[in-house]
Amino acid sequence: MAKQAAKKKAASPASPLTATATLRARARKNIDDGAITDSYAADRKVVIRMLNDALATEYVCVLRYYRHYFMAKGMLADAVKAEFLEHAQQEQAHAGMLAERIVQLGGEPDLNPDTLTARSHAEYKEGKDLRDMVKENLVAERIAIDSYREMINYVGDRDTTTKRILEHILAQEEEHADEFSDLLDGWIG
Repeated sequence: MAKQAAKKKAASPASPLTATATLRARARKNIDDGAITDSYAADRKVVIRMLNDALATEYVCVLRYYRHYFMAKGMLADAVKAEFLEHAQQEQAHAGMLAERIVQLGGEPDLNPDTLTARSHAEYKEGKDLRDMVKENLVAERIAIDSYREMINYVGDRDTTTKRILEHILAQEEEHADEFSDLLDGWIG
């Protein structure tokens, strides 16, 4: 009986995980790559470029939201200004997450003001009045939603950390779009 139990134990399928000794040996190779190990499956250059374009988009949105915050006037201005300010701060937080990830991937955040608007998916639209500002922000959020979905689909499971960051940002962009859509639906005047 003991021989049969030993045979069954030896015949069990191999672990689907990499052997500990192999993990340890791999971790010691290319140590200057930091968090990027041999198991990273995405094209880092493409992901960094994509994240830098998203970073540019976030900064253009931050600037647009702050302009709208300071320029908002009219009967509904106080309520809408609060949304503009909150969204500016959230877009700034998104930019920080993207910049940190770019560095983790061995890249450099491209914050060159001369190229931000050219690389941004969203446009910097000033808006002629409060309603137009809300509409332009809704358009920008809709652009961001599609952009982030495409990035998530591209990255897939090849870079799960980047994917999680992009999914978090996408969820907030969808909230922003929903809030601006509600504002436009209930607009008076």
